Amino acid sequence: MKRSTKLLTMLVASALIAGALAGCGGGDKKAADTIKIGGNLEMTGGSASFGISSKNGMDLAIEQINAKGGIGGKKLSLIVADNKSEAAEATNAMTKLVSQDKVCAVVGPNLSSAVIAAGAINNGSKVLDVTPMGTNENVTVDKATKKVKPYNFRACFIDPFQGTVMSKFVSEELKLKNAAIYIDNSSDYAKGLAESFVANYKKLGGNVVATEAYLQKDTDFKATLTKIKAANPDFIYVPGYYQEVGLIVKQAREIGLNVAIGGGDGWDSAKLPEIAGKDALNNTFFSNVYSPDDTSDLNKKFVAEYQKKFNAKPDVFAALAYDSTMLIAKSIEDAKGPDPVKMAEAMAKIKGFQGVSGEVTFDEFHNPVKSAFILEHKDGKQTFKAKVNP
Repeated sequence: MKRSTKLLTMLVASALIAGALAGCGGGDKKAADTIKIGGNLEMTGGSASFGISSKNGMDLAIEQINAKGGIGGKKLSLIVADNKSEAAEATNAMTKLVSQDKVCAVVGPNLSSAVIAAGAINNGSKVLDVTPMGTNENVTVDKATKKVKPYNFRACFIDPFQGTVMSKFVSEELKLKNAAIYIDNSSDYAKGLAESFVANYKKLGGNVVATEAYLQKDTDFKATLTKIKAANPDFIYVPGYYQEVGLIVKQAREIGLNVAIGGGDGWDSAKLPEIAGKDALNNTFFSNVYSPDDTSDLNKKFVAEYQKKFNAKPDVFAALAYDSTMLIAKSIEDAKGPDPVKMAEAMAKIKGFQGVSGEVTFDEFHNPVKSAFILEHKDGKQTFKAKVNP
């Protein structure tokens, strides 16, 4: 009985290893000429615009890599799993990509809570994951043990930096000293930004005159906004995602709350002006890790090629997913092949990588050190306001 169990275990282990090798280019001749990369993306659900833009960025990166002969003579292929903008579905999508599709690396999800939930799967399977826009600190660091997750990286900055950047901009550039905080209480992302904003804003002499909360998928915010209005703030910090943010801005203006409003990169969507209304978005600002108006030669080329392919300007999700894919390609090159363990080791050593969103050098927590942009809405269009270096 013991001998049969041991033999069965050996056979199962051998099968798993063979499957993994097949996914990374082993197996039949067609598979041997292909390297599979997964996309754990928000293709449907409340944050679908994030996933669609990310897929566009990945498609463009893979098209360019393959046009140059691929990596080591092997072409990249993209397999997308829809996480439906939900953390539980992100875990299911990651399981499918690493266990069934046998990808060597994954880009996404974009939502911090989804990356954190799915992290147990890709780390347990020893498969590299790069999130384009998961900014919460716990994306790459285990909250309980404080240890770095070996197979999780990000292409964006983290919440403390983003919150600090916006608090400094509001205090020193806009010179506004009385802020209200309106948090998405169901989002790790929103809580992280709010915490860092408040801490630094107070250090700079600012006052928090009100703190209120809402939940994702809420649609009526007027009662809470009326409470905020009564506190007489000159600025409202709303570090949420565009779906609710658009309604919050719209309803704030409808009740005569015409103060400046700001947030984080979750605002970055072409859908936001449609939801809020162009006029309502005037006097609003958000921090971001990318601006299509950045004048670097690499970014200008990327914007031109993206517009040609998709007939639209790239947003931050397209740009960061593009960079994430290019980072994975570099890790394959540096690892001398698509070995997921060696790729993660190679990724951690990347320094001075030139991406369309700026230079990437990973710190010991797998976070890139990079600049932030402050963007302002003017008549429904994003305009460059300021660049803040780390």
